[in-house]
Amino acid sequence: MIDEEILKEFVEESRVNLSELENILEELEDDCLQISKYADFGQIIDRIMGAAKSIGAEEIGLFCELGKKIGYKASQIEDQKILTIVVAVLFDSIDLLKKMISSLEEGNNKILTQLNTQAFASRLKWVSEKFKHIERSSCDVEAGEDADLSQDNIDKLLESLDL
Repeated sequence: MIDEEILKEFVEESRVNLSELENILEELEDDCLQISKYADFGQIIDRIMGAAKSIGAEEIGLFCELGKKIGYKASQIEDQKILTIVVAVLFDSIDLLKKMISSLEEGNNKILTQLNTQAFASRLKWVSEKFKHIERSSCDVEAGEDADLSQDNIDKLLESLDL
């Protein structure tokens, strides 16, 4: 069980970060070729990931890790059609993440399995397939030397989240 005060702080901080993520996605919706914005997305969602893992909200942490990797990988491509879909997938992920955080706030730790994620999972797998050729990200250094941004790691994250 997560301490009530720590949970409250996590939720408040996450909502601020989620607002920043939505702002980035709104900018990308207008112009999906603002490549550096995808790395910005990855950095901000990384904050939620770290906080989630530190309080024991593993499912949220893994979900954020997936979002981070998608953001970093997207920062390496310039295909407008793919990026348009990436933006839509990231919007969906933020929507799901909001629901996950609200559910955690209500005391539920296993959240993703209770949400309808089938369509989202299909889109994630499609995007994941489009990233197969990108083995390195320009953000590897920022993500940390241990960061595994490989396609195999993304596939493992999808599997661990039952997506």
